[in-house]
Amino acid sequence: MAARALLAVIFPYLLMVVASSAGDGAYGLQPISRRSFPKGFIFGTASSSYQYEGAAMEGGRGSSIWDNFTHQHPDKIADKSNGDVALDSYHLYKEDVRLMKDMGMDAYRFSISWTRILPDGTLRGGVNQEGIKYYNNLIDELLSKGVQPFVTLFHWDSPQGLEDKYGGFLSPNIINDYKDFAEVCFKEFGDRVKHWITLNEPWSFCVWGYAEGVSAPGRCSPWEKANCSAGDSGREPYTVGHHQILAHAAAARLYKQKYKGMQKGKIGITLVANWVIPLSRSKSSIAATKRSMEFMLGWFLDPLCRGDYPRSMKVLVGNRLPQFTKKQSKLVKGAFDFVGLNYYTTNYVGSLPPSKGTRNSYSTDAQAIRTGVRNGVPIGPQAASPWLYVYPQGFRDLLLYIKDNYHNPTIYITENGKCISSPR
Repeated sequence: MAARALLAVIFPYLLMVVASSAGDGAYGLQPISRRSFPKGFIFGTASSSYQYEGAAMEGGRGSSIWDNFTHQHPDKIADKSNGDVALDSYHLYKEDVRLMKDMGMDAYRFSISWTRILPDGTLRGGVNQEGIKYYNNLIDELLSKGVQPFVTLFHWDSPQGLEDKYGGFLSPNIINDYKDFAEVCFKEFGDRVKHWITLNEPWSFCVWGYAEGVSAPGRCSPWEKANCSAGDSGREPYTVGHHQILAHAAAARLYKQKYKGMQKGKIGITLVANWVIPLSRSKSSIAATKRSMEFMLGWFLDPLCRGDYPRSMKVLVGNRLPQFTKKQSKLVKGAFDFVGLNYYTTNYVGSLPPSKGTRNSYSTDAQAIRTGVRNGVPIGPQAASPWLYVYPQGFRDLLLYIKDNYHNPTIYITENGKCISSPR
């Protein structure tokens, strides 16, 4: 079989820094090389289990919500594909690792399929030793080639068994089941894995899966464009987000208390954020820009750094936004060693009037509208995906914003870049 290019991986990864906008080259960027970065700087690539592994029903793996979603709703997938085979890394991982080594990668961020470890999602249902063997082999192969494993525990493929049993992340029951899954991984792989990421982009999972209905499990209010058969776009995203934050904190605290001292690793969470710029100089546009940041990044980073949600969310969402108890707030605050950051684009933000009537939705709660164009001029060159405008300065501005507003946490850039093709 011909070698497969790792550039097919969906997510460019780990500390890829955007160059200055001056100079020649694509989008006016200066060419960069490893000599542009300090010694010890980590370069890597990444994948997620459902998009990359394949072998969906092999090796004892149970069904995930993405298996169910792609098979029951192929019309909601741009090319009607699924992850049954994907890029077949389950069988071809050695070739993948060789390609990483040939490319000069220092690290590989991959996610572990929850149902490849716990087929029905629970510890009571038994641990799948074939899944343990696969990830042991992958980790050992990486280390033998000098590539550091960065492991994401949850990249949106929650067990269909838990979805059927109690609604998945809509229920607080998910917190203990997720913690059990995480502990199996700490026990089995933590002697070699030194960087753990609990969740990938909880914002995307909540919004796309429960507000807009375009991703698994495909829930939204019936009047949303996705025409979902079940859901509540004004309440469920916040419920799911709340349980994700608590699940993250439970796993992070467990790792720090029980495993970190012996295994000498670090644990964090990966968040996604666009940078935002006021659409105009008006006070309303400036205020909307602040709300937009709080409803995307602050939704998750405020609880982790301050123990509670941003004030704008509490005011505008009201009783649809869950509340942390004092015990939960204490558990959540500071429950990380680092923050993984995914940045792709920057938007202009204008003010949106409050929605009237009963059609509450995350999409309008912030009373802010995002756009990549102002006065007919795009903020930067547009990539293949219509939402992605290349704006390198936004990357720097976002990092400085986090430094200034969230006590300067340790940050790994876990995703960055642009797509070069799109099926849409």
